[in-house]
Amino acid sequence: MSASDQEQAVTDPSPVRTGGLTPRQARRLRIAAASVLMVAVGAVLAVRLASRSSVLVVGVYGLALILCGGVIELSRRGRTRLGTWLLVASLAAAVAADAFLIP
Repeated sequence: MSASDQEQAVTDPSPVRTGGLTPRQARRLRIAAASVLMVAVGAVLAVRLASRSSVLVVGVYGLALILCGGVIELSRRGRTRLGTWLLVASLAAAVAADAFLIP
C-alpha cells in the first residue's frame, strides 16, 4: 500500500455504518428517557406526599428530579454516556433511599 493510499484511507470516512445509533439519535433517546423518568419521579413524589409528608421524601425525590434535569442538559451538550451513568445511579439511589431510609 502506497503512502497516498494510506493517506486517502485515513482522510476518507467509511460511508458504511456498522449499526447502532448516530450521536444525534443517542442524545435524543437519552433526553426522552430522562424526561419520561422525570415525569415518573414527579408522580411518585406526589403519591408519597399524599400518603406521608416528610422532608426526607421531598429531599430524595427532589434530588432525583434535579439529577434528571442534569442528565437532560448533559445529553444536550453531547455527554450521553456520562448522562446515562448519572441517570442510572441517581434513580438507583432514589429507589434504595425510598426502600431503606424513608419510614
